[in-house]
Amino acid sequence: MPVRQLVLGEARLLDLEFVQLDLDKGFKLSRTKTEYLECKFSDGTPDADVEVKLDAQVIPKRESFKYLGSIIQGNGDIDEDVAHRIGAGWMKWRLASGVLCDRNVPLKLNDKFYRVVVRPAMLYGAECWPVMNSHVQKMRVAEMKMLKWMCGCTKKDRIKNEAIRDRVGVASVEDKMRESRLRWFEHIKRRSIDAPVRRCERLAI
Repeated sequence: MPVRQLVLGEARLLDLEFVQLDLDKGFKLSRTKTEYLECKFSDGTPDADVEVKLDAQVIPKRESFKYLGSIIQGNGDIDEDVAHRIGAGWMKWRLASGVLCDRNVPLKLNDKFYRVVVRPAMLYGAECWPVMNSHVQKMRVAEMKMLKWMCGCTKKDRIKNEAIRDRVGVASVEDKMRESRLRWFEHIKRRSIDAPVRRCERLAI
């Protein structure tokens, strides 16, 4: 059913009584599936009385939602996205465990399979993450469990993580995350100085 208007309640930060988007072009929204997320990135106090409506129907508010494979949180954190990426990596791992844990498959081949299939699932979107040490530690723990299973090692073997990585032949996950951020930084630097993404560099926060 076409929606005539998408109306936002009082927006104090914009100093407006309401913001209205006209949808007369036949744009369609699902009344039962539509939700919205309020970004609370600034220090301003959110207004709990604000309502978002499709015509007269109030749209439910979410604290986070999935968009293009990533979990976006209203407070700007990435805890849920990191946990989601780790879960995605484990899902790929389980699908490929018959190969990765097969002792008849050369470890070098398993290494390539891991780097092509499992690790990209874990690091999807990592180039834009504002990571903290806690996030890196969670990624490191998950990866080391996978690598130890590939090598057939357990905690009882008391083998250092560096020795496991050397045996498999993969770099640490924190190095790959740093590499992803630097690659994205290079893309930004190639844009013109007036591009919106470059203007953000000159913002005084």
